[in-house]
Amino acid sequence: MTNPQSMSLTLGPLLFNWPADLWRDFYARIADEAPIDTVCVGEVVCSKRLPFFSDVLPDVIERLERGGKTVILSSLALPTLRRELRYGATLAEASQMVEANDVSILPHLIGRPHAIGPLINVYNEAAARFLVEKGACRIALPPELPTASIAAIAAAVPEATVEVWAFGRVPLAISARCYHARLHGRTKDSCQFVCEKDLDGLPVDTLDGEEFLAINGVQTLSQSYCNLIVDAHLLADYGVKALRLSPHTWDMVAVSQIFRDTLDGTREPAHAMRALHTLAPEAVFSNGFMHGTNGAIYAIG
Repeated sequence: MTNPQSMSLTLGPLLFNWPADLWRDFYARIADEAPIDTVCVGEVVCSKRLPFFSDVLPDVIERLERGGKTVILSSLALPTLRRELRYGATLAEASQMVEANDVSILPHLIGRPHAIGPLINVYNEAAARFLVEKGACRIALPPELPTASIAAIAAAVPEATVEVWAFGRVPLAISARCYHARLHGRTKDSCQFVCEKDLDGLPVDTLDGEEFLAINGVQTLSQSYCNLIVDAHLLADYGVKALRLSPHTWDMVAVSQIFRDTLDGTREPAHAMRALHTLAPEAVFSNGFMHGTNGAIYAIG
């Protein structure tokens, strides 16, 4: 059992294609104002986006560390090209801890402390123990796991920081095809970075006009936004040591403060939920995966 006050907050890597200036300013605010303990930075979805912020990445890392944040470098989720595999090998040599989002980078990380991202399928205790034995000290669980699995995995690796996806659109799939490019009549190689038009992903409706999913380049996300603010204390009881907040264009400083206040007991969960609804009145919240039901719904428990 974990004391909610001792639970840390992690800001996951930005999954979307934001302009470099917006990207840099976002992390400057996080560094100076957000009650975040750990910040993951780097490109996870599409390597073609890397050049847009690579020049400012060292400054962002320095600013975050100066603000007291632990910085973790996140790897690509689906490397398919030789240059992408080489990038993963180079990333593994960085002085910061690296978060693996694809198993191809794991051989480069064996024997040194590293993190396992939520895009690697750690579905049971044996997988978690295997990874910890290889050097993983943090495991961000896949967001589709129910509480029984979360509790079992956390109990199996008490020496590791087990983290749960607690806020933001949920990553569901990733493909070699670019949905954004195809939608706009372009190929992946000549996409002209059209994904930058949708800073929180592009909503996708069914043929009947019902909200369904969201797309982000080659990535498929949930249409609803995971929100485990009311479930945070229950996750602490299961041994979860960190909650992951995924960046969106909302005020993430305010979002992180609401989560911090709730964990510290200075804000009631019901009040926290109302505050999050106020920050993002258009968002549909969900927590179904955690409760072992339809992931797109909000279940009381």
